[in-house]
Amino acid sequence: MSAGSQIQMAPQTTVNTGQPLHNQDSNMSTGSSHSDKEIDALTPEKSAAMRGSTVGPGKALVPPSGATPTIAGPERKRKRKGEEGVGGGGGGGGKQRHNTADKNIREYFSKHPSSSPVRHTGAKSPSPQGANYPMYPPSPSQILSSGEFFRQRPHTSVRQMQTELTCQRIQELETQASSDLELRNNRIEELTRSNEELKHQVQAQSKVIDQHKSHINKCIEVVKKLLNEKSTIEKKEARQRCMQNRLRLGQFVTQRVGATFQENWTDGYAFQELTRRQEEITAEKEEIDRQKKLLLKKRRSEPSNSEGGGRGKRTSSVSAPSTPQPQPLHNGTDPPTFLKPDPLPSMTWQEYYEADEILKLRQSALKKEDADLQLEMEKLERERNLHIRELKRIHNEDQSRFSQHPVLSERYLLLMLLGKGGFSEVHKAFDLREQRYTACKVHQLNKDWKEDKKANYIKHALREYNIHKALDHPRIVKLYDVFEIDGNSFCTVLEYCNGHDLDFYLKQHKTIPEREARSIVMQVVSALKYLNEIKPPVIHYDLKPGNILLTEGNVCGEIKITDFGLSKVMDEENYNPDHGMDLTSQGAGTYWYLPPECFVVGKNPPKISSKVDVWSVGVIFYQCLYGKKPFGHNQSQATILEENTILKATEVQFANKPTVSNEAKVNIYYH
Repeated sequence: MSAGSQIQMAPQTTVNTGQPLHNQDSNMSTGSSHSDKEIDALTPEKSAAMRGSTVGPGKALVPPSGATPTIAGPERKRKRKGEEGVGGGGGGGGKQRHNTADKNIREYFSKHPSSSPVRHTGAKSPSPQGANYPMYPPSPSQILSSGEFFRQRPHTSVRQMQTELTCQRIQELETQASSDLELRNNRIEELTRSNEELKHQVQAQSKVIDQHKSHINKCIEVVKKLLNEKSTIEKKEARQRCMQNRLRLGQFVTQRVGATFQENWTDGYAFQELTRRQEEITAEKEEIDRQKKLLLKKRRSEPSNSEGGGRGKRTSSVSAPSTPQPQPLHNGTDPPTFLKPDPLPSMTWQEYYEADEILKLRQSALKKEDADLQLEMEKLERERNLHIRELKRIHNEDQSRFSQHPVLSERYLLLMLLGKGGFSEVHKAFDLREQRYTACKVHQLNKDWKEDKKANYIKHALREYNIHKALDHPRIVKLYDVFEIDGNSFCTVLEYCNGHDLDFYLKQHKTIPEREARSIVMQVVSALKYLNEIKPPVIHYDLKPGNILLTEGNVCGEIKITDFGLSKVMDEENYNPDHGMDLTSQGAGTYWYLPPECFVVGKNPPKISSKVDVWSVGVIFYQCLYGKKPFGHNQSQATILEENTILKATEVQFANKPTVSNEAKVNIYYH
């Protein structure tokens, strides 16, 4: 039966309490030594009947469990069957007769006072242990140690129990228990098999995962190798182009000025050729102007030559020059006379108009050629700007300690330097984990800085990171990661945009058509709207063309805003909707794009709000349309501060050209 269905239910159960004794006349007392089972106490008569003999008057009974042991009285005698004396019995023969059967039982204790459980060779004592308790029954442990327990005959007890179970019910329970046990065993076997199968699957999947990891690592190594080779080839090609452009576009030449050396720019042969052609065109223009003046003089002298001849003489050819007559010599007495220049040859009207038309055509051709030269010069200037920028980039890349394609944070493979700022370098990198291009901005602290200045710079950078990482908008550059490189440098990982910024585009093309400029402003306003709607709102504070990236390199595509280094968080503690928030970083930012309230000087710091970015949008829109800044154009930031240029900026002036719609002007005016 199962463990849950075992029931003690025998109507008549026989309990074996011991083993048969080898010596039936042992001096040990008869009875049961059970202590934990409920067995009926045996009377001396029952015990004698089970052994087939009677209990002597000197025998001691073992009390039942829980009963007080009873000690036999000293007046009872015990009969000995041996014929030998007390010393000759040896304690062994149960059939021997004893000569002194009437001895007192205390005499045995006087002869053998030891309490050792070892039996002596003299007369057997009825007590199992020492003399202090001669009639106490032996304990089960003493019986086991002496071996008497295994020599006793089995004692049985009969108990009757009442139960309501029938045999059929018992069989049903046994059948159910057997079926439950079988189901349990089957379930255990099934789970064991499933466990083994899962173990095999886990092992197989682990092997597959290890294989995939090994394969991915090999692929990553191959990708790294290919990217390194590609980057190396691109670097070589860039340097070759720079060497060629050095001769064509120009280069920096180190020249000595007094006791110092400085680098001056020297134009290449392309600019020299254009300059030569411009000089030639200028000379031709001057020659044409001189010929036109001369032709005009001929035209004026023609009517005087044709006055006496009438209309017919006007169409006649130019009169032959008169033969010069010899003039008499003067010896100084007559008044001196000067020789007059020969009169200009007369021209007919037809000849005059032909010559005049030729001069006009030549002049028109020179104007067209001059315009073409101007366009070519502008193109060369744009190429020169790119060339100068590339020269600086290559120089900074050669000086950078990250020029040998290192892998930062075991993830970002640096490929090439994109640009360098005051204390940071921006590298084009490849994320080996996400398999995408990124822009890694490496911040390098000056080793000579004091610890408080380093801590301030790191605090500022971490503040920018905490603001930027929470922003998620398609018109804002995403911030992916930030990590430490060493004790003096750390890196922020940004979204990579393949293109230049708006400031570089304006330097190249001067102006932008109104439609394209409107598209750029719409995207910028969309980003600013997002910054103003999040909680807490954010002020960019450094919005300018240099922080607007053109993702496709032209103004017809998407733009993204970057650089939140000077941004302000309008939280509840610092921002008041009625008054704004305190400007704690007065003097920072780009002055041409900041509103007048940022330049107010007083006891209390000026108050700012999101209107700072709105003003910046208006300035950017104006610069895109007109190619110049509305306030402080061609002025340095120091001059703007000294002359309070922005504080005096109360009204914007619109030029006549290029032509701009009234809607655009109104939009700029109210910004």
